[in-house]
Amino acid sequence: MTSLVLDKIVKRFGSVDVIHGVDLDIRSGEFVVFVGPSGCGKSTLLRMIAGLESISEGRLTIGGQRMNERAAADRGIAMVFQSYALYPHMSVYKNMAFGLETIRMPKADIEVRVRKAAEILRLTELLDRKPRQLSGGQRQRVAIGRAIVREPDIFLFDEPLSNLDAELRVQTRVEIAKLHADLGATMIYVTHDQVEAMTLADRIVVLRAGRVEQFGRPLDIYNKPANRFVAGFIGSPKMNFLGVKSLGMRPHGVAVDLAGRELMTHVAADRAVPTAVNEPLTLGVRPEHIVIGSGDGLQLGQVRAEHVEHLGSQTLIYGKLTDGQNMTIVCDGQKRTHVGDVVEVSVAPSLCHLFDTNGRTLTL
Repeated sequence: MTSLVLDKIVKRFGSVDVIHGVDLDIRSGEFVVFVGPSGCGKSTLLRMIAGLESISEGRLTIGGQRMNERAAADRGIAMVFQSYALYPHMSVYKNMAFGLETIRMPKADIEVRVRKAAEILRLTELLDRKPRQLSGGQRQRVAIGRAIVREPDIFLFDEPLSNLDAELRVQTRVEIAKLHADLGATMIYVTHDQVEAMTLADRIVVLRAGRVEQFGRPLDIYNKPANRFVAGFIGSPKMNFLGVKSLGMRPHGVAVDLAGRELMTHVAADRAVPTAVNEPLTLGVRPEHIVIGSGDGLQLGQVRAEHVEHLGSQTLIYGKLTDGQNMTIVCDGQKRTHVGDVVEVSVAPSLCHLFDTNGRTLTL
């Protein structure tokens, strides 16, 4: 197991910076996921770690050793790409063994490594097959097995599940989680899918435009997003953002006006909280935290349903408040709600988020 440190890493193409001074300390044996929208720099950052892209500025260390100028083959890293990139004319065994054969490893040692990896990935019965005889999930497992046999210090995964259908994505995701538990290796995984990030990661790096917006444990990021971008990106369906106006400070927080209703929000004591009356703010409420019916929480008002999705285990309601602002509601189970129905909604104050005009979070 090996730690990895990125110290003020910059990537520049010509005069354009695409990675802006990234600092990360990834602990030995940790599973870290880079997540963010397309073009945020997550794959570029991964390729810089792998040695496939040069580092313009900063310092990259693996196991305490500087790697900036070290060749990709000498970094102790194995990478699993989005494309399986298997040799179609070779058997599963040969695909997994080929890299070891090119460095002239003894055949007996290759046999041991390939058989061990095949057992971990449940590929033993498939070793004599060609890639065309495998399913997409099996091919991806072969690609992972090809990385395992190298016994690297660090595994890098670049969106390895994006070519799989929904069912195979779930199955392979579970297999990757089990693989990490079995090997205890340091793993870095790139995805745009925040569900994959939440379910796989020990810690998540949320990236936007080449900068780290937040780095932390999945539930910490979900419960305490650093800003509006993170709050909207992590969570599915995404957080509701409602325009409100400040009514000033109260003993226990900031009072805001939402469509003529005064609501009391909680705020962090160590943050500079706006107190100016009528200052525009944003109230964030996750769809799964909204309660239908009058309750003890903040009364958000009435929502008219414009579209309803019955998923069996959940009911999703898409509607509008009386002031025209959009709202998504997630209800457990099978809720008897139809298009045109009007429902009262509320939320617990402790589950609300408040953001200033710059998108910075003001809430606990």
